[in-house]
Amino acid sequence: MPNHVVCVKWGSKYSADYVNVLKRMCDRHITVPYEFHCLTENKDGIDTGIDIIDLPELPGIKSWWSKMYMFSPAMPLQGTILYLDLDVIVFRNIDQFFFHNPGEFKIIRDFNRCRIPTWTHSNSSCMRWQSGTMQYLWQAFQNDPVAAMQANHGDQDFIMKRARDDIRHWPDAWIRSYKWELMPRAGMRTTKINNKVTHEYPPVLKGDVVEVFDAESKQYQAELDRCVAVFHGKPDPHECTDPFVVDNWR
Repeated sequence: MPNHVVCVKWGSKYSADYVNVLKRMCDRHITVPYEFHCLTENKDGIDTGIDIIDLPELPGIKSWWSKMYMFSPAMPLQGTILYLDLDVIVFRNIDQFFFHNPGEFKIIRDFNRCRIPTWTHSNSSCMRWQSGTMQYLWQAFQNDPVAAMQANHGDQDFIMKRARDDIRHWPDAWIRSYKWELMPRAGMRTTKINNKVTHEYPPVLKGDVVEVFDAESKQYQAELDRCVAVFHGKPDPHECTDPFVVDNWR
């Protein structure tokens, strides 16, 4: 079955550059055959080599809620679908994301896990499923989108409730919060110049190993398996001048 990477661009929060950069990162870090698609209502500025899936007009549905359409029976993809948020950095090979525990619906264990080890909520920045298997999410959402959006802070809360029997979390080490897990949680200073943020102790990628600063020992420690960094909140990748970001978000 074919492998697909899908992203969603709705509105003006993220420029077309985010789609183009995500495609280039995937090209660098996926070695198996795959196809890249962008679900959007506005293809202006998106590179011609990227397949555009038209996002239909969904009255009243805005922002991240547009992601729900990926589960629609109308999505023209067959095979394994790997969804990535636009504000992520792929910095090592992610071939295993297509093949790990095949057939399962994969989603991130939410990053509050770094504060609460037993945390079981989910984060939808990276998901994977087989085409046709999760259509009930769209059907449930479409039945009453207004009620769904009022009752849930975002799409991941809705997915977490509706798909609770199908959810299987990715290995925590594969996908990390940039701010909460790849940098020290204490003693970190930031500098902001011309709306660009620089962190004092950003992660360092050396070959296939990412090194993370430990605030207690005051040393960088090597960690394995990290592949994707998620930029929830601020700064966004284009607002950050850390060498890790500059070297990989391109």
